Amino acid sequence: MSHFLDIAPSWADKGIWRPEAEPGTALDAYLAGRPALFGGSCSWPVMVLREEALAHNLDALATFCERHELLFAPHGKTSMAPQLWQRQIDAGAWGITVATPAQLLIARRAGVARVLLANEVLDTTALGWIAAELAADPGFEFVCFVDSAAGVRAAAAAGVAHGLDGTAHAGFPVLIDLGFPGGRTGVRSVEEGRELSELVTATPGIRLVGVSSYEGGLHSVEAVQAYFADVRDLVEQLAAAGQLPADAIVTAGGSAYFDQVGSELSLDWARGVLPGVRVILRSGAYISHDHGTYVGKTAFNRIPAEGSLSGALEVWAQVLSAPEAGLALVGMGKRDAPYDSGLPVPLQVRRADATGSVAASANEPLHGAVITALDDHHGYLKLPEGVALRPGDLVCFGISHPCTAFDKWRSIPLVDADDTIVDVVRTYL
Repeated sequence: MSHFLDIAPSWADKGIWRPEAEPGTALDAYLAGRPALFGGSCSWPVMVLREEALAHNLDALATFCERHELLFAPHGKTSMAPQLWQRQIDAGAWGITVATPAQLLIARRAGVARVLLANEVLDTTALGWIAAELAADPGFEFVCFVDSAAGVRAAAAAGVAHGLDGTAHAGFPVLIDLGFPGGRTGVRSVEEGRELSELVTATPGIRLVGVSSYEGGLHSVEAVQAYFADVRDLVEQLAAAGQLPADAIVTAGGSAYFDQVGSELSLDWARGVLPGVRVILRSGAYISHDHGTYVGKTAFNRIPAEGSLSGALEVWAQVLSAPEAGLALVGMGKRDAPYDSGLPVPLQVRRADATGSVAASANEPLHGAVITALDDHHGYLKLPEGVALRPGDLVCFGISHPCTAFDKWRSIPLVDADDTIVDVVRTYL
């Protein structure tokens, strides 16, 4: 992984209090001082990542994929943190998924060797760069989606311009993206997928390597199963027509139905179609999980014997005002915590002493409190009867929807069970 990640926080990083530190200093020296979350190393608010929960989540999906013989390319856009991508790869991930060419560039600069871009690419500048990377580096494994003739033509033109000839071992590699009516992207039927595959195989500079799907926009197990039946049908038809290589890719995956990927696109089925087929799961939000959206959505709710996930992200915010009974204003707003899919969830309080310090306090559960609204820098915390907070107290919040939590923080302290900062995770947005 690239050295550009080994940069200590500085005055430019919100949440980590280092007013004297200039950008670009070494991370090792900062961590050697064992900075403490509650010992003056942070200012409020700050979002932290809990090491114990992170490690648990990494193991949970790695074990699930191993059990179901799935390859894993977790979606890197959840965190946009190459340090976390490396930990996912170290835990057994085949590669990393990204959503845009800009994210792909970050992955390449970070040294990720296998990247799945889960979109059609129409940007000719980006396509030219990707094709040049493929031509120059035989070790670079890449694939993206197509769902239109325009996408096929654009990728093929880049392939031809950079000497990729569309043979069995070369050409700009693409997957037919099969969607569903009303869904996000993808051709809308198996028949349309067949038609597009014929265009790919007839076009120089591009090659078909498999089929992609995304079930996350569906709202029931039954709907997902019906959709995956179409995915299987398309794969089987393309294989029978000789349009797929022996090591074709079949990929799916959000974070809500990964159990159905394991059962409906099983390796037993896939190998019955093509002997070397690779079934790749792309779930991403699992790495931090949350205390809101994914608590109810995770596939482990249906298969509890196979694992569980823990919320690993916390936002610690100070009570700034307690102007009336039942209400506290905390210094956490829309710039600090996600609000697109549920508001932050109050978890604990850490009381300030007479001097305003929280260093010697113990965390107390905060039952019954709820965030009712967020401004840019303020959160409205409604308190249950009999509970009072004082200015200076710290409140710990869980988040809802990790993808829009990571993107609000450039540097995120990774803390151990003793609240010591053991690493600083840097995001590249």
